Amino acid sequence: MIANRFATAINCIDGRVQIPVRDWIKAHHPVDYVDMITEPGPERQLAESNQAIVESIKRRLEISLTRHNSTLVAIAGHHDCAGNPADEVTQTRQIIAALDVITSWGLGIPVIGLRVDEFRRARQVGGPESGNKPGGHL
Repeated sequence: MIANRFATAINCIDGRVQIPVRDWIKAHHPVDYVDMITEPGPERQLAESNQAIVESIKRRLEISLTRHNSTLVAIAGHHDCAGNPADEVTQTRQIIAALDVITSWGLGIPVIGLRVDEFRRARQVGGPESGNKPGGHL
């Protein structure tokens, strides 16, 4: 029997970005499925430490990790976000700050940041080999 391989994306609720995030993860990592944990503007919620939402995301992530053995976690933001109407530079900084929060949970698997642009293209903006380092200039 072949095991299903999972990743987990902490993504916005906006339906326009679900497929680009899923497709980018599957194209760049050896997974079959991507669990979605959705929240309006999750990068801002994590970066600003909105405790109730952070704890909710953490509980849902734990289910994905323990039940599906996810091998990667991605935090995603996107252009034209109703839940986080910040510009690209601000969102990218928030994604990188959110990476620090998630990494502090000691998951033992890679954590990356993604941003979906106005053309619905996802790109990596933080995490291993992204070129963007937390606290660095964009």
